[in-house]
Amino acid sequence: MNLQKIIEDLVDTFLSAGDLSLQLRDKGLSKEIKSDNTPVSNGDIEVNNFISSQIAKVTPNIPIISEETSENKENAKLKNFWLVDPIDGTYDYINNLEEFTINAGLIINNKPVAGLINAPAKKRMFYSYGKGKSFEFTNNETINLSELPSKRTEPLNFISYSNKIKPEIQKIYDELGVKKHTRMKSSLKFCVVAACEFDGYVAEPRAYEWDIAAGHAILENARGTVRDFNGNEILYGKKDLKNPSLILKSKNII
Repeated sequence: MNLQKIIEDLVDTFLSAGDLSLQLRDKGLSKEIKSDNTPVSNGDIEVNNFISSQIAKVTPNIPIISEETSENKENAKLKNFWLVDPIDGTYDYINNLEEFTINAGLIINNKPVAGLINAPAKKRMFYSYGKGKSFEFTNNETINLSELPSKRTEPLNFISYSNKIKPEIQKIYDELGVKKHTRMKSSLKFCVVAACEFDGYVAEPRAYEWDIAAGHAILENARGTVRDFNGNEILYGKKDLKNPSLILKSKNII
């Protein structure tokens, strides 16, 4: 399997999907609340249809699991598959904010090996297809994230998904020496840690595999790490597709 060709063949698709998401938002989105009490818009659905169809053309023999469809979600035997989150951060998307992303992670033998994340409102496109092969494309320039100089901050500055830090997360902050945290939504968290703009991220079990797969591949291929609270490797294709606890670290603090 030529991961480089697969991912590079999809970069333009994800850039186009970003343009589509913004065009749909400019026209005015239709919104509804799903059974899990989270919002979804016509933009989520149209972006999902677009990127899923293109992924299927590039890798016709690899199943796709998407947040916005039921297909393949009950198949607990999958080892090789795509995890797609067409709009991560739907709240930001429907409220004209910037921290939403378009995501696809490729899982091989239950491990994330490659991924694409576009943050169209930020004009930042990230992708990865192997160790030392994580990139950001922005301002018509491609940057290899694994080759960026380390920029460890003192004190350590982590991303958080809430301004209110839970005790179990504060305990890890204290152990690591984290004194500062900055709130950020969506899988953009993984990307800015991979780019050494922040030092890490900690979360208790929450969300689903499609929320983290692409970012996981991008960060680890940029020489960062993704583990659970016990230091275990995180695998994909779990029966309920739910995430364990997470500790992300940039290459600055490994």
